[in-house]
Amino acid sequence: QVQLVESGGGLVQAGGSLRLSCAASRRTVSNYNVGWFRQAPGKEREFVAAISRMGGNIYYADSVKGRFTISRDNAKNTVYLQMNSLKPEDTAVYYCAAKGPPGFSDRDGYTSSRRYDYWGQGTQVTVSS
Repeated sequence: QVQLVESGGGLVQAGGSLRLSCAASRRTVSNYNVGWFRQAPGKEREFVAAISRMGGNIYYADSVKGRFTISRDNAKNTVYLQMNSLKPEDTAVYYCAAKGPPGFSDRDGYTSSRRYDYWGQGTQVTVSS
């Protein structure tokens, strides 16, 4: 099974940027659809962005569209989340998750946390006002 490790979180002022990385090990990440989710204190885990195995399908939550960019470098076994124009409401623990073959067939699959097979431990993102 694949192991996922997130990194790149931290404290940033509103309007700033961070790039999160999700590094895969034990299995090649190109076999997996990958999503980013986040969970703020007292709130449910919510979908942020997702990308298909070869990057042909990409989805974003409306709240991050135009500010966040998901990408992947399968040669480096890593998926990224570039976050620009950060807002205090983006403060959360960010998790990457992977879905093994045969993957997802539609957007509903990519955006549902319950459908993913593997999860990282999360990385904290804090945006100060």
